[in-house]
Amino acid sequence: MASPEEMAAKMVANLKEKTGKTLPQWLKVAKASKLAKHGEIVKMLKADHEVTHGFANLIAHHYLASAKPTAAGGDLVATQYSGKKEPLRPIYDAVIAAVSKFGKDVEVSPKKTYVSLRRNKQFALIQPSTATRGDIGINLKGTKPTARLEASGSFNAMCTHRVRIESKKDVDAQLKGWLKKAYEAS
Repeated sequence: MASPEEMAAKMVANLKEKTGKTLPQWLKVAKASKLAKHGEIVKMLKADHEVTHGFANLIAHHYLASAKPTAAGGDLVATQYSGKKEPLRPIYDAVIAAVSKFGKDVEVSPKKTYVSLRRNKQFALIQPSTATRGDIGINLKGTKPTARLEASGSFNAMCTHRVRIESKKDVDAQLKGWLKKAYEAS
């Protein structure tokens, strides 16, 4: 059975034949639309260009992964870790380094106040919550909370658990294990 990466590569190779345009041509169409959300781009491609859902999803995914921050939006990660929260940047860098080793399909998707970590769906997020603490939201359905792996509560409805992080050393084997488990389940 083909891996997800192999299946996506085959779809990219078949884009011109099936849709009339290559991936770079479709990326220009997505850029020209000025849409920023995955679902909006998929909907536009399907409605305006009669692209099937699978190809529209593929194009939107590639566009958002390759999109550069705009001058108005700036670098979202740099903005999150500026000012009083700048000392938390090594935590972010350590988490990204750890999850990048899980597989080539890890998608790092910066938002305004946090960074989403995705595979087929979001498995975790990183957020600089205060000047002295970051939070790692993790999706681990069916895992009982512990003193360190708290129930997410009101922290973020998109995660089942939260781990509070105060320094780079908190990105330890235990946290990496939880992140890996969430990645594998996504």
